[in-house]
Amino acid sequence: MSTPVPLTLLGCDFTSAPNRRKPVALAVGHADRGRVLLDAVERFESLDAWGQRLAAPGHWVGGFDLPFGLPRELVITLGWPTDWAACMARYAGLSREAIREAFAAFCDARPVGGKFAHRATDGPAGSSPSMKWVNPPVAFMLHAGVPRLIAADVTLPGLRAGDPARIGLEAYPGLLARSVLGATSYKSDDRAKQTPDRLIARKTLINALENGQAPLLQGAGLRLKLTHAQRDALADDPSGDSLDAVLCLLQAAWAEQQHRAGHPRWGLPVFDPLEGWIVSA
Repeated sequence: MSTPVPLTLLGCDFTSAPNRRKPVALAVGHADRGRVLLDAVERFESLDAWGQRLAAPGHWVGGFDLPFGLPRELVITLGWPTDWAACMARYAGLSREAIREAFAAFCDARPVGGKFAHRATDGPAGSSPSMKWVNPPVAFMLHAGVPRLIAADVTLPGLRAGDPARIGLEAYPGLLARSVLGATSYKSDDRAKQTPDRLIARKTLINALENGQAPLLQGAGLRLKLTHAQRDALADDPSGDSLDAVLCLLQAAWAEQQHRAGHPRWGLPVFDPLEGWIVSA
């Protein structure tokens, strides 16, 4: 009788333009009796290298910090296909400049205070609209990331069926972080804003994750297990990229537990199959 392949958990802090200074961070771990152990943080300086990693044979559930869909209101207004696969194919074929122009024109036609269209998940998750092209440029993250997830034949529950052994879920580290820290900031890419207060916030957040004190982890009986070296490395990364990857890893662990408990959609509610949904929102 063949031995079942152990399940790996992934958590991805994504950037649409990775480089040596700011690579894509991929936390790799596994769950063991309520503990989520961090095995490694892999880094990718190119989108192609990241895509190849995801396309490799494996047995994993991953949380990815990038939007998996666009707001239905935006898609309808632009006259794009309302089938998710066709919409993503249309979107992938555009240049970033064309995306910026189309989205800016959409916003310019709308009243102040309601410029952006939102997905249904943005409210409960507290996330930026997936059409936003600056601060943060999540529209370009979708443009860079989703076509590579499709090319890697990753299954995206509720959106596309691919390899059933590789499951990708939209994650949002800010959702889990805010449940512990509230509005307190714990990271910055700006060196001038990498303050002692943010270091303290990262340590506070890590401590809560290790003790299972975040509401999401409490409800699931999960806690993060780190070595001393891993704890120091997460705290000492002022960009928060490594820590965000771990937060996505924990959201994937929660989803995997939901799946094992019999939830048909990895803990996701019934959602608009054009827009997608953020896991645990």
